Amino acid sequence: MFLMLLRLALTIFAAFILGKLVSKLRLPAILGWLLAGMLLGPHAFALLDETLMEAGWYTVAVHCLECAVGLLIGTELVWGEIKKTGKQILITTMTQSMGAFLVVTLVFGVVFYFAGVPLYLAVIFGGIALATAPAPALSIVREYHTDGPVTRTLIPMAALDDMVAVVVFFSTISIVSAGLSEQQMPAYIIVLTVLLPLVIGVLTGLLAGWVLKKERGKAATLVLLIAMLLLSCAIGLMVNTYWLGDAGLNFMLIGMAFSATFANIVSQKRLEQIMHAFNPILGFAMIVVILNLGAPLDYHLILGAGLYTAVYILARACGKYFGAYLGAHITRAPSTVKRYLGLTLLPHSGVSLVFTGIAVSTLSGPAPACAKIIQGTIAAAAVINEVIAVIIAKKGFEWAGELNKSKDDADGEAQLQPKAE
Repeated sequence: MFLMLLRLALTIFAAFILGKLVSKLRLPAILGWLLAGMLLGPHAFALLDETLMEAGWYTVAVHCLECAVGLLIGTELVWGEIKKTGKQILITTMTQSMGAFLVVTLVFGVVFYFAGVPLYLAVIFGGIALATAPAPALSIVREYHTDGPVTRTLIPMAALDDMVAVVVFFSTISIVSAGLSEQQMPAYIIVLTVLLPLVIGVLTGLLAGWVLKKERGKAATLVLLIAMLLLSCAIGLMVNTYWLGDAGLNFMLIGMAFSATFANIVSQKRLEQIMHAFNPILGFAMIVVILNLGAPLDYHLILGAGLYTAVYILARACGKYFGAYLGAHITRAPSTVKRYLGLTLLPHSGVSLVFTGIAVSTLSGPAPACAKIIQGTIAAAAVINEVIAVIIAKKGFEWAGELNKSKDDADGEAQLQPKAE
């Protein structure tokens, strides 16, 4: 146990240092964290090996930190601001999500038709493709203090996008599974996977709002917030263990719902005090969550990436970009949202790897060849796309003119990390 903790501590420290070095090149620090995960993960130097990553305490810790990262989304979901752009965000979320689903499904439908691969696999690819990993883009928002129409659209969209992804993917895999094995995932599982994180987060968030509303010292505020956050995570873990099994909850959504609830109860001044106290933990949580995203990625797959991987990356990028453009056009969003929002939606690992694991598990019995195609294609795409997507996402914010905007806040409390030099 001690050696595992030591290896984990060394890995986190190495990720922090590599992030600093990468930021010196004017690239997002998250790129360094991802690379550290790949280099020190099970497929390279294995400082962070499979034994450690499969340990129960490690899984619990990562889920708790995913809840913490959710605060970066939830504390921006103040109803007074959301209702101004709610229609725009909802429509654009649907167009960019379903855009990726439809484009990837149609493109692979054609490719698989000529390749002699079962066409249902194209639908599964589409279901996996619509998921967006919010943590990389949010890390860029945090590191570069971005603010503007693109940032304010992206943050609430990060929460909605995951909910759409869960509904579409589990519906898709349930239908395919029923056709192959005459067994179907119960519909209530799909509903619960979406609703339970929100219910858990809202209920504990109401308690947190009542506890945190009264002004207290920084230490007391931090202790109470952590206690409430751990309560949210503990309930989610119990639901996962005793109820849902493989169809696990999204803990970032729990953290998002939790923080969105108390953010709408406390005053704006009190919310700033709470987040100012929590900032150091949030910074640590971002590093560990991104490191955990990078560790399962096998860099060897870059060399073996083939046609399917290239088609998948390009088709998904087109679906996301033009879907976001269409939604922004329909809702008459600012021109920067039309042009650059899609670029910030390209990061893809995390949720997509969870979906891939479920799809492979579902198909490994009735269609092992199809399971192998999914595993190889998505795994290779995750490695290649994640590195490229982080750079493109940063460029999207830059071209939109939103870098280093929130640093001008009155007392600088919105700053969560020193500006990369």
